[in-house]
Amino acid sequence: MKQLLLAAALLSSMFVRAASPEIYEIRIYHFKTMAQLQRVSDYLRTAHLPALHRQGIKAVGVFQPIVQDTADLRIYVFVPYKSFGHFSQLQVRLGRDAQLQAAGKDYIDAPHDQAPYARMETILLQAFSGMPVMELPKLTGPKSARVYELRSYESPTEKYYHNKVKMFNAGDEIGIFRKLNFNAVFYGEVLAGARMPNPMYLTTFVSQEDRDAHWKAFSADADWKKLSAEEEYKNNVSKNEKFFLRPMEYSDI
Repeated sequence: MKQLLLAAALLSSMFVRAASPEIYEIRIYHFKTMAQLQRVSDYLRTAHLPALHRQGIKAVGVFQPIVQDTADLRIYVFVPYKSFGHFSQLQVRLGRDAQLQAAGKDYIDAPHDQAPYARMETILLQAFSGMPVMELPKLTGPKSARVYELRSYESPTEKYYHNKVKMFNAGDEIGIFRKLNFNAVFYGEVLAGARMPNPMYLTTFVSQEDRDAHWKAFSADADWKKLSAEEEYKNNVSKNEKFFLRPMEYSDI
């Protein structure tokens, strides 16, 4: 019996390691007015997220900056897909969803002179091999106090970019984040976006104070000090950009 249990555990571990990397979409809506933002938020809450749920996508993240830039108001939408095929087929399936068309009519059929947003951009990513499937954060407390930190690490060249991804995977930077309970939702290689070459990842905290304490612990961690001192991984980040977000109340993440 013991041998059977050990074999089952081994097979389970092999399955997790062999999981195909998910594909992620980060859609960023840009608005000129709060009325536009509210209109899109209502569409996401009442029409788009329910439609994605009907397509089997159960964990969709909807966030807005903790401090909005009044000249460029934003909403961030994070959608995970099982594969490229899943991603490419979704728009066709949504186009056939009568419930979505009815519930989202105000957004979908908006006239040209009453556009619901100023522009929309999409970032397409593939999950790191070290964490091929997204994870829901294990947080308690109100969403209104949480801090979600989306980071983009730009590299000077593609070679340095691949080196930074290797640092997360083979160097086990992911393991350090996991050990220190950063509650990462995903780590992804950007396949198409405006800041390439760059990986991105999303960590989550119960509050700003909690976020600051976690990063202080990270900076002092012995494993991180050892990893960051290795000559192999020097100079692989040329720009570190941080976006501090808060989940909307209807966000699944």
